[in-house]
Amino acid sequence: MKKTNPPKTNPRIAEMLRVDHAGEYGAVAIYRGQQAVFRRNAKTKPMAAQLAEMEAEEQKHLDAFDRLLVERNVRPTAMTPIWNVAGYGLGVVTALMGEKAAHACTEAVETVIEEHYAEQAEACATEEPDLAATFLEFREDELHHRDTAIAGGAQDAPAYRALSSIITAGCRAAIAVTAKI
Repeated sequence: MKKTNPPKTNPRIAEMLRVDHAGEYGAVAIYRGQQAVFRRNAKTKPMAAQLAEMEAEEQKHLDAFDRLLVERNVRPTAMTPIWNVAGYGLGVVTALMGEKAAHACTEAVETVIEEHYAEQAEACATEEPDLAATFLEFREDELHHRDTAIAGGAQDAPAYRALSSIITAGCRAAIAVTAKI
């Protein structure tokens, strides 16, 4: 029996899926890096537990994009190993800076991602309503993570504006690179 490949996915949709897969992969890596630091101290174990919950939601998103890439015959980004190291490193560094800096990282990343999901949902709502619904569902989780980070003192982090600006710019650059590579 000959195996048939799924039909070719619209290139714009393929880019969206590739970027979102990489983004969720990176988010999982960030939360794992932060947990690696916070798990080591009894005073920060509650923070590690909170991050584990957020990681679990990001893993659910990643699993969904893993399936979508296969179903739609879309290749993942070649940047995955780099995003893994960069994400984990960002998680470790911000956690070493303290809980508020870790929250500032979450706020910056999730702000970019929730805006990205909203734009994608709008762009594909007519052509791909089920995919748009997935983007909007995941956006709600990202908004929850962002709001949790703000409530945790993200904006009180040392050098908050600089830290947030650097992370935001990095996320936007990663999106642009991942769409193509």
